[in-house]
Amino acid sequence: MAAAASVQEVLPPILDSTSDPPPLFDGTTRLYVNYECPFCQRVWIVRNYKGLQDKIKLVAIHLQDKPLWFKDKLYPENKVPALEHNGKVIGESLDLIKYLDSTFDGPSLLPDDPTKRDLAEEMITYLDTFLKNVFTSLKRDPIKEASGEFDYLETSLQKFDDGPFFIGQLSQVDAAYVPFIERFQIFLQEVFEYDITAGRPKLAAYLEEINKIDAYKQTKCDPKWLVQLYKTRYMDSG
Repeated sequence: MAAAASVQEVLPPILDSTSDPPPLFDGTTRLYVNYECPFCQRVWIVRNYKGLQDKIKLVAIHLQDKPLWFKDKLYPENKVPALEHNGKVIGESLDLIKYLDSTFDGPSLLPDDPTKRDLAEEMITYLDTFLKNVFTSLKRDPIKEASGEFDYLETSLQKFDDGPFFIGQLSQVDAAYVPFIERFQIFLQEVFEYDITAGRPKLAAYLEEINKIDAYKQTKCDPKWLVQLYKTRYMDSG
């Protein structure tokens, strides 16, 4: 099923400790995010792809200067992403991907094919290992240590030939992985001159195709900001 019609959204301003809250629990469904957070980006992609811009309002939160009301009146966990829906607040990005896909109208991001569902489950299960291995490598030798993880992506992309994405058509798996693939590609190219698509034609085609999807393009991070953040986090300490 095709993505919902593209909507070029004007992003709302970022709320900080000086900002008043929206009218909480007034029946409006709100997705609380930070625009640079990859975990938030996962859920934001699903919202956009399903065409839920009018049904789920974005509320942007400043992570270093959070409004007190966010924790005190809305979500004691004090984390984003968080979804305010039907009088309750739900967190955790992977849970929210599934919740949005199963609860709201719009194209499904999980196929009926049991073989594809099995691969989707396998890849989601492996996700923490993938992230841990690549992030750990950034402090040492990513060209040597992370190459196996990008080979894993290449191999996974070879399992279905009915589309360019992990299980053929765009799915929950892509929403879960691509915010991090995006960041790794930017940082490794800029800092280590390592092209993660070199020798990996399926991954190259994957990134080319996913960058044509408006639902994803509207959520992408600022590359310069990302490079500086990762340099500070993974390199400056030693």
